[in-house]
Amino acid sequence: MRRLLAIAFALTAATIGLSPPSSPLLGVVVDALTGKPVGNAIVTVDGAETRTDDRGTFLASELGASTVRVRAHGYRRTEVPVDTVKRPPAEIRLVPVRPKALYLSVYGIGNRTLREAALELIDTTELNALVIDVKADRGLIGYPSAIALAEQAGAQRVITMPDLRGLLSTLRQRGIYTIARIVVFKDDPLATARPDLAVRRRDGSIYRDREALAWTDPHKAEVRAYNIAVAREVAAAGFDEIQFDYARMPDATGLVYCEPDTLQNRVAAIDGFLREARTALVPYNVFLAIDIFGYVCWNPDDTRIGQQLERIGDVVDYISPMLYPSSFQFGIPGYRNPVEHPYEIVHRSLQRAVERTGLAPVRFRPWLQAFPDYAFGGRSFTGGEVRAQITAADDIGTNGWMLWNPHNRYSRADVTVTDAAMSAYSSAPAERPTKCVGAGDCTDATPLMNRVR
Repeated sequence: MRRLLAIAFALTAATIGLSPPSSPLLGVVVDALTGKPVGNAIVTVDGAETRTDDRGTFLASELGASTVRVRAHGYRRTEVPVDTVKRPPAEIRLVPVRPKALYLSVYGIGNRTLREAALELIDTTELNALVIDVKADRGLIGYPSAIALAEQAGAQRVITMPDLRGLLSTLRQRGIYTIARIVVFKDDPLATARPDLAVRRRDGSIYRDREALAWTDPHKAEVRAYNIAVAREVAAAGFDEIQFDYARMPDATGLVYCEPDTLQNRVAAIDGFLREARTALVPYNVFLAIDIFGYVCWNPDDTRIGQQLERIGDVVDYISPMLYPSSFQFGIPGYRNPVEHPYEIVHRSLQRAVERTGLAPVRFRPWLQAFPDYAFGGRSFTGGEVRAQITAADDIGTNGWMLWNPHNRYSRADVTVTDAAMSAYSSAPAERPTKCVGAGDCTDATPLMNRVR
């Protein structure tokens, strides 16, 4: 078998037109449970990336590196000493993982009661991951940062994670997959401290959203660099994944940026930011994800916020649509009242996204609603409602799911439910198709906005 693998390595090098490097690293990446090869795995050596072929094999140059880092969609990342790969054919085993996460805000992670309650649920249910605010909705960075601009902008006013590395080490020992949520362009402290970086209205005043918070201009190189610096800090601290939220323009009209407000420019700004971030994060072997509006799965344009589904899928590892039924204020085709059809909202939106992008379902991990409805009568969202959403994501085959509750209050009923509670949502009939915004199928020229986050 080893002889056959060695021959495969030689064929791989010949196929991709590489002359043997001076210190070749030859390896194969396999699934730790099945032993099957993992194709398209990302192998990082000395800050340079390469990918495995369909046989799971890779060829790289050592260049004095001490570690080989590997990750692949649907697996935990890993790293091995370079010496173990110098004896080909070396086998690197990846452990499958489907993150099933709770969200903790910058305050929630620092609150012992909320933090311990979340950890207790993780210990006793199928949950296995945490999404943690490291740069929060109001621009606060909750750990001690070495970024000068963070201090200058007042983003360090509240420190809730004084020992970030220690926290992550503890979570890692418990087997918890960790996701760093970074709120990007919605940044009131930076926009206020540096008005030259702020989004403005046509009258020249600084734009403020429905929460009276200012935003920074995604076209500004200094704004992008600031957020990427945060991502690099928390990646170095040990997070498994970097998740960008509010990596978009504000969902408002009449705004002025340093570049003309066109679809092309908006998409280029968001796409450019993501590509810059991906390049900067290569040495850390972390996954990269982005949160998107639920209606981005349906709108063919950029939803006027710079998020164009097909372009996003080319850059990030995971796409996380926010599929809260309450936020689909116009419904989707066939479902006028989305809170009555949580399974269909999640399933059909994900199905639409998979079809449009051509990406495997494992490239998606949705946000699901674990908070009371606010738009269609105020029904609670626990038990059957949450499980219906989870089942929809599972049926599509996503790389797990994440539960959002802005108050960080979760219950066992959110993730454990009886068959009776589920029955109301398992096979609900579709309503007659209804117009979403005058064109009938949520894909007309008028983009639909989700009114949450």
